[in-house]
Amino acid sequence: MTTTLGGAAAAQGSTATRRAWIRGGPRRAWPGPLALLAGTAVLYLWGLGASGWANQFYSAAVQAGTRSWQAFFFGSSDAANFITVDKTPASLWPMELSARVFGLNSWSLLVPQALMGVAAVGVLYATVRRHLGPGAGLLAGTALALTPVAALMFRFNNPDALLVLLLTLGAYGMVRAQERGHTGWLVFAASCVGTAFLAKMLQAFLVVPGFALTYLLTAPGTAWRRVRQLLTAGAAMVVAAGWWVAVVALVPAGSRPYIGGSQTDSVLELALGYNGLGRLTGEETGGLGNLNQEAGWLRLLDTEMGGQVSWLLPAALVMLAAGLWLRRGAPRTDPERAGFALWGGWLVVTGLVFSLSQGIIHAYYTVALAPAVAALAGMGAASLWRKRRAPAATVTLAAAVAVTACWAYILLNRTPDWYPALRYAVLAGGVLAASALLGTRRRVGPAVTSVVALAFAACLAGPAAYAAQTASTAHGGAIPTAGPAGIPGQGRAQAGVPGQGGRGRRRWPGGGGLNGGGPRGGGTGLLFGSTPSAELTALLQRNASSYTWVAATVGSNNAAGHQLATGRPVMALGGFNGTDPAPSLATFKQYVAEGKIHYFIGGGMMGGRGGDTGGSDDAQRIAAWVRSTYPARTAGGTTIYDLTAS
Repeated sequence: MTTTLGGAAAAQGSTATRRAWIRGGPRRAWPGPLALLAGTAVLYLWGLGASGWANQFYSAAVQAGTRSWQAFFFGSSDAANFITVDKTPASLWPMELSARVFGLNSWSLLVPQALMGVAAVGVLYATVRRHLGPGAGLLAGTALALTPVAALMFRFNNPDALLVLLLTLGAYGMVRAQERGHTGWLVFAASCVGTAFLAKMLQAFLVVPGFALTYLLTAPGTAWRRVRQLLTAGAAMVVAAGWWVAVVALVPAGSRPYIGGSQTDSVLELALGYNGLGRLTGEETGGLGNLNQEAGWLRLLDTEMGGQVSWLLPAALVMLAAGLWLRRGAPRTDPERAGFALWGGWLVVTGLVFSLSQGIIHAYYTVALAPAVAALAGMGAASLWRKRRAPAATVTLAAAVAVTACWAYILLNRTPDWYPALRYAVLAGGVLAASALLGTRRRVGPAVTSVVALAFAACLAGPAAYAAQTASTAHGGAIPTAGPAGIPGQGRAQAGVPGQGGRGRRRWPGGGGLNGGGPRGGGTGLLFGSTPSAELTALLQRNASSYTWVAATVGSNNAAGHQLATGRPVMALGGFNGTDPAPSLATFKQYVAEGKIHYFIGGGMMGGRGGDTGGSDDAQRIAAWVRSTYPARTAGGTTIYDLTAS
C-alpha cells in the first residue's frame, strides 16, 4: 500500500512538474523568449524612418488627428473634417496619440506599429507555450516574426498591425477560456475581436467561426452552459465593435465628416458593402471593380501572395492534420487538440476567403494568416517530436521539413537573380535534415541537436532572408509588398517614388490631369501620394489661415501629399477612389463662393471611374467646372486654379 501511494504521489508530482514547465517554465526557459522579443524588436525597428510617410493616405489622417479631436474620433482625412478614411479609425488612434506626444514624424507614426508586432510575437509565444512548452512557443514566435509580410506590415502604417495583434490576443483569450470554461476569458477574447473590427471591419470576424465552434465542441461544462457563454461573448463582441458605429450613426451628418468609401454617408454601408460583402463578390459600388481574376484555390501560393506568407503554409496544413490525429483518443475537452482546432479554424476560414474573393484584395492582407500558420507549425513540430519514437510521427515530421524546403526552393526560384545560391542551400539542407530526422527516433545528444538545428535553419532561411530584405527596403504607397523586387506579378515603390503596385495584368484606374490624360505635375494617381514642389507648397501656405482648406483635389492620396507638406487641410474630392459623392457640385460651388477653398490642384486621378462602378461622378463634374470657370496656371510643374479669382 505504501509503495502504491508513493508511486501515485510521484506520478502526480511528475505531472505537476510538467505542467509547471509548460505553463510557467523554470527560470532557465526565460532567456529564449527574451531573445525572441529582442530580435523581433531589432528587425522591426531598425532603420524604420527610411519609409518616410509610408502610406501617405493614413499619415495625412494621423496629421489631422493631431490637430483636431473630432478628426481623431472619426478618422478624418483632414483637420477641417471634410471626409473620413475608408476604414474605421482604431488603427489610427495609437499613431495619433504617439504623434501628439512626440510630434508628427516617421518614427512617431511607425514605432507603434513595430511595437504591436513585437507584442503579437510575445502573445503568440505565450499562447502556444501553455500546452506544448517553451520550445513550441519559440518556434511559433520565430516563425511569425520572420514571416515576410509580417516584417512588412509591422513596419508600415496600414491598419493590419493592430488587427493582427488584437486577433492574436483573442486567440490567447480563447485558449485560456477553453481550459476551464472561463466566461471572463471568453468575453475578453470576444472583446478583442470586436475591437479588431474597429481596425479593419469585417475581416476581423473571419476568425469567429473557428473560435466559436472550437469552444462549443471542446470547452468544459454542459452544452447549454457553453451556448450561454458564447451568447454572452457574442454580445461583448457586438458592443466592442458597435459602440463607435452607433455613435457615428447617431451624430447628424451635418455635425461630422462624410463617411469615406460609402455612397450614402453611412458607416454600415461601408462595413457591409465596400469593406464587406463587396470584397467577396467584386460588386463594390464606388470601388475599382473586379480586379481579381486570379481568385482560386491556389491563390495563396501564386506569385502575388506566395512569397508573402506561404513559406510554412504546406507544413502548417500537415501539422494541423497530424496534431488532430495524434490527439484523436483524448477526452473531448483536451486543450491541446482544442488548440489545433482553434488555429486551424482561423487558417482555413481566412485562407479560403482570401483565395476565393472576387473583389479588392491585396497581397499584404495575408498578414492575417501569419499567426495561425506560425502557431500550427510550432505546435505540430513539438507534438511530432514528442512522439518521435512512433515511426509515423518521425516520417511525418521529416516529410514536413522536406516539403517546406522544396516549397522554399520554388519561392526563391521566382527571383533567380537574388542570392541564387540560397535556394540550393535551403533545398540541400532541408533534404539532408529530413533524411537525418528519420534516424533520430531513439537517439539523444549533440548529433540530434545538430539535425534539429539544420531542419530549423532550412525551414526558416528563406522567409528570414525575405524578411531581412523587406526590413532593409523603404516602402510607400497603398499596396506594398514584401521581399525582393523583381518577383513576377509584383511591384514596389520606394517611399516617395511614384509607381504602380499589385499584379502586372491589372490596369489601375485614374489617369491624371484635369483632361483625364497621364499624370501631370504633382499628381500621382490612386495608389501613391503626391510629392509637391517647394514652390507649390509655399504658394499653398501663403495666407493659409484665411481658408478652411488651402486647396481641393481629386482623390485622397493626391490630397495627402499636399496636406503633409503644408500642414494645412486639403479637401479630398470623392475620397480615396474619387468616386464618393462628397461634395456635390452645388456644395463645392457654395464652398468656393464662401471663400473656404483657395486653390484647386490638377493632376492625380481625374474623378476616378464614377459611373463605371456605380460610384458618383461628382468629383469629375467638379473638375470639369473648375477647368471651364477658372484660368489655369502652373506652380512647380503642377497645374493649379485659383478659386478666389474673379
